[in-house]
Amino acid sequence: MTDLAIVGATGYGGVELIRLLKDHPGVRLAFLSSETYAGQRVCDVYPHLDGVETPLRALDTAVVGESDFALLALPAGKSMEVVPKLLDAGTRVVDVSPDFRLRDPALYPRWYKFEHTHPELLQEAVFGIPELRRERIASARLIAAPGCYTTGVLLALAPLLADGLIAPADIIVDGKTGLSGAGRTALTLGYHYPEADEDVAAYAVGGHRHMPEMVQELSSLTGSEVRITFTPHLVPMTRGILLTIYLDSLAGAGVDDLRSSLQRRYADEPFVRVLPEGRWPHTKWVAGTNFCFLAVGVDDATDRAIIVAAVDNLGKGMAGQMVQCLNLMLGTEETSALRTPAIYP
Repeated sequence: MTDLAIVGATGYGGVELIRLLKDHPGVRLAFLSSETYAGQRVCDVYPHLDGVETPLRALDTAVVGESDFALLALPAGKSMEVVPKLLDAGTRVVDVSPDFRLRDPALYPRWYKFEHTHPELLQEAVFGIPELRRERIASARLIAAPGCYTTGVLLALAPLLADGLIAPADIIVDGKTGLSGAGRTALTLGYHYPEADEDVAAYAVGGHRHMPEMVQELSSLTGSEVRITFTPHLVPMTRGILLTIYLDSLAGAGVDDLRSSLQRRYADEPFVRVLPEGRWPHTKWVAGTNFCFLAVGVDDATDRAIIVAAVDNLGKGMAGQMVQCLNLMLGTEETSALRTPAIYP
């Protein structure tokens, strides 16, 4: 049994991690940190996690470092204070903050308003999408789990760019996300129920923080810079992301070629489903799961290709993907604790 620590255990991501891992056959929840609920049991704070009697404790990196693995669900700028100490203690880390996703430290002041204090770790961190980095994840000591929007975009576009089927410039991504993507604390007015209900609004127009991740990872597949226009929207649902992506195909590649490329790439993947012609993803299909659904179509008026992707921002876009990475690092069955079907309706 492997000892596991979850740092930031009572935010939405941390709670989802506990829900998935409480019955994992290979791990023991040895340390759960929470500054807000320190001294209480998890099952008392969240009664739906009945049976998880592990006490919540204030963060102590020395104690966390006694665990074999640590999953970090901390706000931006906090993980880089903790991760170096854990690595020095021999603890392997999966971090879902943005602190180690970008390889260029100069990007952090621009996109996150802080200077990176441990740039030497940026080249070591492995970008944590198992479908694209499986072998490297298995042997890594530091995983930088990607943002939720980024996960859907990369799964949709990476095979097509690798196969040379789409133009790397002028890709347009329209994203819709539920309210839980903002986290549980420090919410601004627009995320409160009376403000968000019966409303759809764009935000971070022209400058969302997940943009540099998308460009960095997709550009690495082509050897030239990928250009993306990305606009996210907040919709009045709790969880889920739907991405509609518009792009130009190359070399006469038609919609069947694009779909075939995705089908070939993901044929043996346990958590990616490429839908047949005429069927389109719904966010309800992925709620509470680690799945990504993809579909391909074409705009007959412009001949532009259209790809639609659905993921759960707390599942494949966060906690589920972290557990999938953990399973690879453990050398256990990759789907362990992740076979839960969607909650429907």
